[in-house]
Amino acid sequence: MSTNFLRAARSTFRHTAVYNPSHFASTRHFHSTSPKMTVHNILSTEAFKEALKEHKTIMLDCFATWCGPCKAIAPILANHSNEEQFKDIFFAKIDVDDLPELSQELGITAMPTFMIFKDGEMAPAEKLVGANPNALVALLKKHT
Repeated sequence: MSTNFLRAARSTFRHTAVYNPSHFASTRHFHSTSPKMTVHNILSTEAFKEALKEHKTIMLDCFATWCGPCKAIAPILANHSNEEQFKDIFFAKIDVDDLPELSQELGITAMPTFMIFKDGEMAPAEKLVGANPNALVALLKKHT
């Protein structure tokens, strides 16, 4: 096979619509405003108790860094935290390995565990164990 054939093929590819860089530039969407909410990382038991006092409804994600399902559902939870319909919910997360006392106090037995806290109560109003996106949305909608 001659090198002229390869040069011609490369040249043809560059001029096709697939390669055209201007097509890629037009698909970028930049937002001038930052997200309204986010999932807040709770680093201590005291910080969690303060959050309970300050917010009427809290969605707590109890995760571990080594947990595959936790990693899979984390971006889904982050997307929901930016949705307008869930604006009244404070989204938070704790690493169960970093806060073992709080994890034990909350009764965490598996990861991920999602808990809804209402009106400053230390006992969860509702609990969801496992990475189930549909059940997570149902839980959020129930408590908005």
